[in-house]
Amino acid sequence: MSAALHSLMFEAPRPTRERAPGAGVLPFIGVGAGGAAAFVVLSSLLVWLHTGYADWVVNTASYAVLILPVYLLHHRFSFASAADHGQALPRYLAVQGMALLLAAGFSYGVHEIVALPTVLASIAVVVLTASVNYAVLRFWAFAHRPAVATLAM
Repeated sequence: MSAALHSLMFEAPRPTRERAPGAGVLPFIGVGAGGAAAFVVLSSLLVWLHTGYADWVVNTASYAVLILPVYLLHHRFSFASAADHGQALPRYLAVQGMALLLAAGFSYGVHEIVALPTVLASIAVVVLTASVNYAVLRFWAFAHRPAVATLAM
């Protein structure tokens, strides 16, 4: 199609999808659970293949490989975000780094301070970290703020 013809075409504005405040929680849990399951399968398979790398290196690489697919699923399904990937992906990566620090802090708290049994401690760390992640991802990483038009005077 010629550029002149294309310029005459009307481009309908994208409808904004207003979601209820907690509408993304179930997809967030589903994507997170799917990502966790994929991590367990991938890392277990690679460890069983005896790649020659230390198990912790294999686990770390498996986690790293899944960051982008999980990000894309959260962007689309959990948060139905209209935020550009150039904005959302770096923020998502920052949240992943924060999550590691939070998990370490929560782990210390539930093991050393509260002294929960191991299974309860693990559940507490997952719930606490996921809850903070959801809020930060929803209100910061995947938040779409339309550009503000400025008027020239």
